[in-house]
Parts: sequence; structure tokens; C-alpha cells
Amino acid sequence: MKTWTATATAEAHPAAVLHVLTDPDAASRWAPVPFDVEDDRRLAAGCTARVSGRLAGKRVGFDVHVHSADLNGFALTACGPVGFDVDYRFVRTTRPEGFPDGTLAPHAAGSEVHASISVRPNRGLAGRLLAEATTALLNAGALEQTLARLTREAAATA
Repeated sequence: MKTWTATATAEAHPAAVLHVLTDPDAASRWAPVPFDVEDDRRLAAGCTARVSGRLAGKRVGFDVHVHSADLNGFALTACGPVGFDVDYRFVRTTRPEGFPDGTLAPHAAGSEVHASISVRPNRGLAGRLLAEATTALLNAGALEQTLARLTREAAATA
């Protein structure tokens, strides 16, 4: 299993980032691989959902289990022909540099978003090939691009 990480700053409160992360319609706009959530309810801790999309030119489906969805972050596991462990953590940034804590200063509210994704190849040729295709996407910067789209959308909804 290999893990990729990336960090980006959103000009939005963690609640706005969480809102975008848990919105089934928004997910297809920011996700690294276009997919559809087959249920229109908002993703929440403890829920499961089915997602489907195209990966390496093949139609695939995943069962998603959401572990956490709160102002600290969003974490899920996706199981299908390849497995994913996905984690987004938020750090609220409220002070520009140069202003120590405890002082009054104007500031722009924002969030630092730390993302990690681990890829678990499943058994069989299809699972290994899809894991390799996903690895290639992530090596090419898909996680950084995903965070850029996610933070732009969160800022636009804030």
C-alpha cells in the first residue's frame, strides 16, 4: 500500500470545506476521477454509499464507508476493484504571519487542508491494473489538482 499526501489553503472556514466534501453533487466536480454518488443524501459519519465512475477506461463501482465528517476532517474507505483510504484534515488559520496569538489584528479566515490517500491493490489482474492506473494518476499530481479544485469550490460557497 502506498500513500500520497498534499496540503492546500482554502479561503474558507473548515465548515465550507466540509460542506463541499460531503455534497454528492460537488464531489464529481473536485474528485481526481469523475464519479457519481448513487445516492443524493449528504455523506455523514457512519453512512455508506455506492459510487461509480471510470478508471483506466473501465466502469468501476465502490462501496464507500464514511468514518468521520466533522470540523476536524473527513475520512472514508472505498472498497472495489482497488481499495482507497482517504483522509482530509482541517487546520483553521485565523492569523496572518507576524501577529502573535492574543493580539487583535484583522485576518482572513481560512483553512489549511491536509489530504492523504492510500491505494490498496486487490486480488486479481483487474485490481492490480486499476491500482497501477491510480498510482500513475497520483504520481502525476492528481491529489494536488483535487485539492486545488476543492479549495476553490469551498471558497466560492463561503
